[in-house]
Amino acid sequence: MAHKAGFVNIVGSPNVGKSTLMNGLVGARMSIITSKHQTTRHRIRGLVNGSDFQIVYSDTPGVLEPKYKLHEKMMNFVSESLRDADIILLVTDIFEDSMNHAETLRKITDMDVPKFVLINKIDLAKDMEIVEKKVALWAELMPGAQILPISALEKVNTDFVIQKIKELLPESPAYFPKDELTDKPMRFFISEIIREKIFTTYNKEVPYSCEVVVEEYKEDMPTEGKSKKTITKIRALIIVNRETQKGIIIGHQGSKLTKVGTEARKDIEEFIGKKVFLDLYVKVDKDWKEKDNKLNQFGYDG
Repeated sequence: MAHKAGFVNIVGSPNVGKSTLMNGLVGARMSIITSKHQTTRHRIRGLVNGSDFQIVYSDTPGVLEPKYKLHEKMMNFVSESLRDADIILLVTDIFEDSMNHAETLRKITDMDVPKFVLINKIDLAKDMEIVEKKVALWAELMPGAQILPISALEKVNTDFVIQKIKELLPESPAYFPKDELTDKPMRFFISEIIREKIFTTYNKEVPYSCEVVVEEYKEDMPTEGKSKKTITKIRALIIVNRETQKGIIIGHQGSKLTKVGTEARKDIEEFIGKKVFLDLYVKVDKDWKEKDNKLNQFGYDG
């Protein structure tokens, strides 16, 4: 039997459930999931391997009209995912009548690859008539695409999506080693876990003004005392735009930063399967979202 492999790229508006779908399809936590917009900033690949296939899923930032250099870099990841896609999963939900970025929708419509429109969050629909209307709407907006109501959270119809993807994959050797789960390094996922805790801890603009950089990641370090146990030591830097934001991140007597660190440490320990010592620092770097050199340093160079 011929080997099949391909890039299955997930695109859509912010907050329609792309990351929840991605994590469900891959079967592991790859992307930040919060109720806030624009939490995914990078293109994150997750690999699903079988003896005769490899699916390279990509989660991408929610499409938007750029306001900063950061937004431009995020949209570059979306454009890149349209160029190399073998299959497109356009994710919408029962609350959306069209993608919020007309140019991206037009590009997807014109693409000559298999396309799915996945109408997410059907578990929140008051009745099936709402879902049926959305199916009819998207069938008109994107003729030729397969329209499928799903619930990424409740895993409704997601197994069918996986089955169809396997059928549609082109014949190809694997693009990545079969024992890998992603093309991202461990430090990336550590920074994403910390950033997720920032999104769930703080309100308003503060989470959107932050970037997280893992400066040090040392495994199997000896613990203090006579114990022969080891620990993974991580030092991470939280970068903000202004001094006032630094104060908000730290909180009264460091209480907020301590909370972020405690919650992030628990998730990191679960993610890597080892005990962790996490050291967090906060630094002001004005207008980092507008500096190409900084953005490239933080991994937004594509």
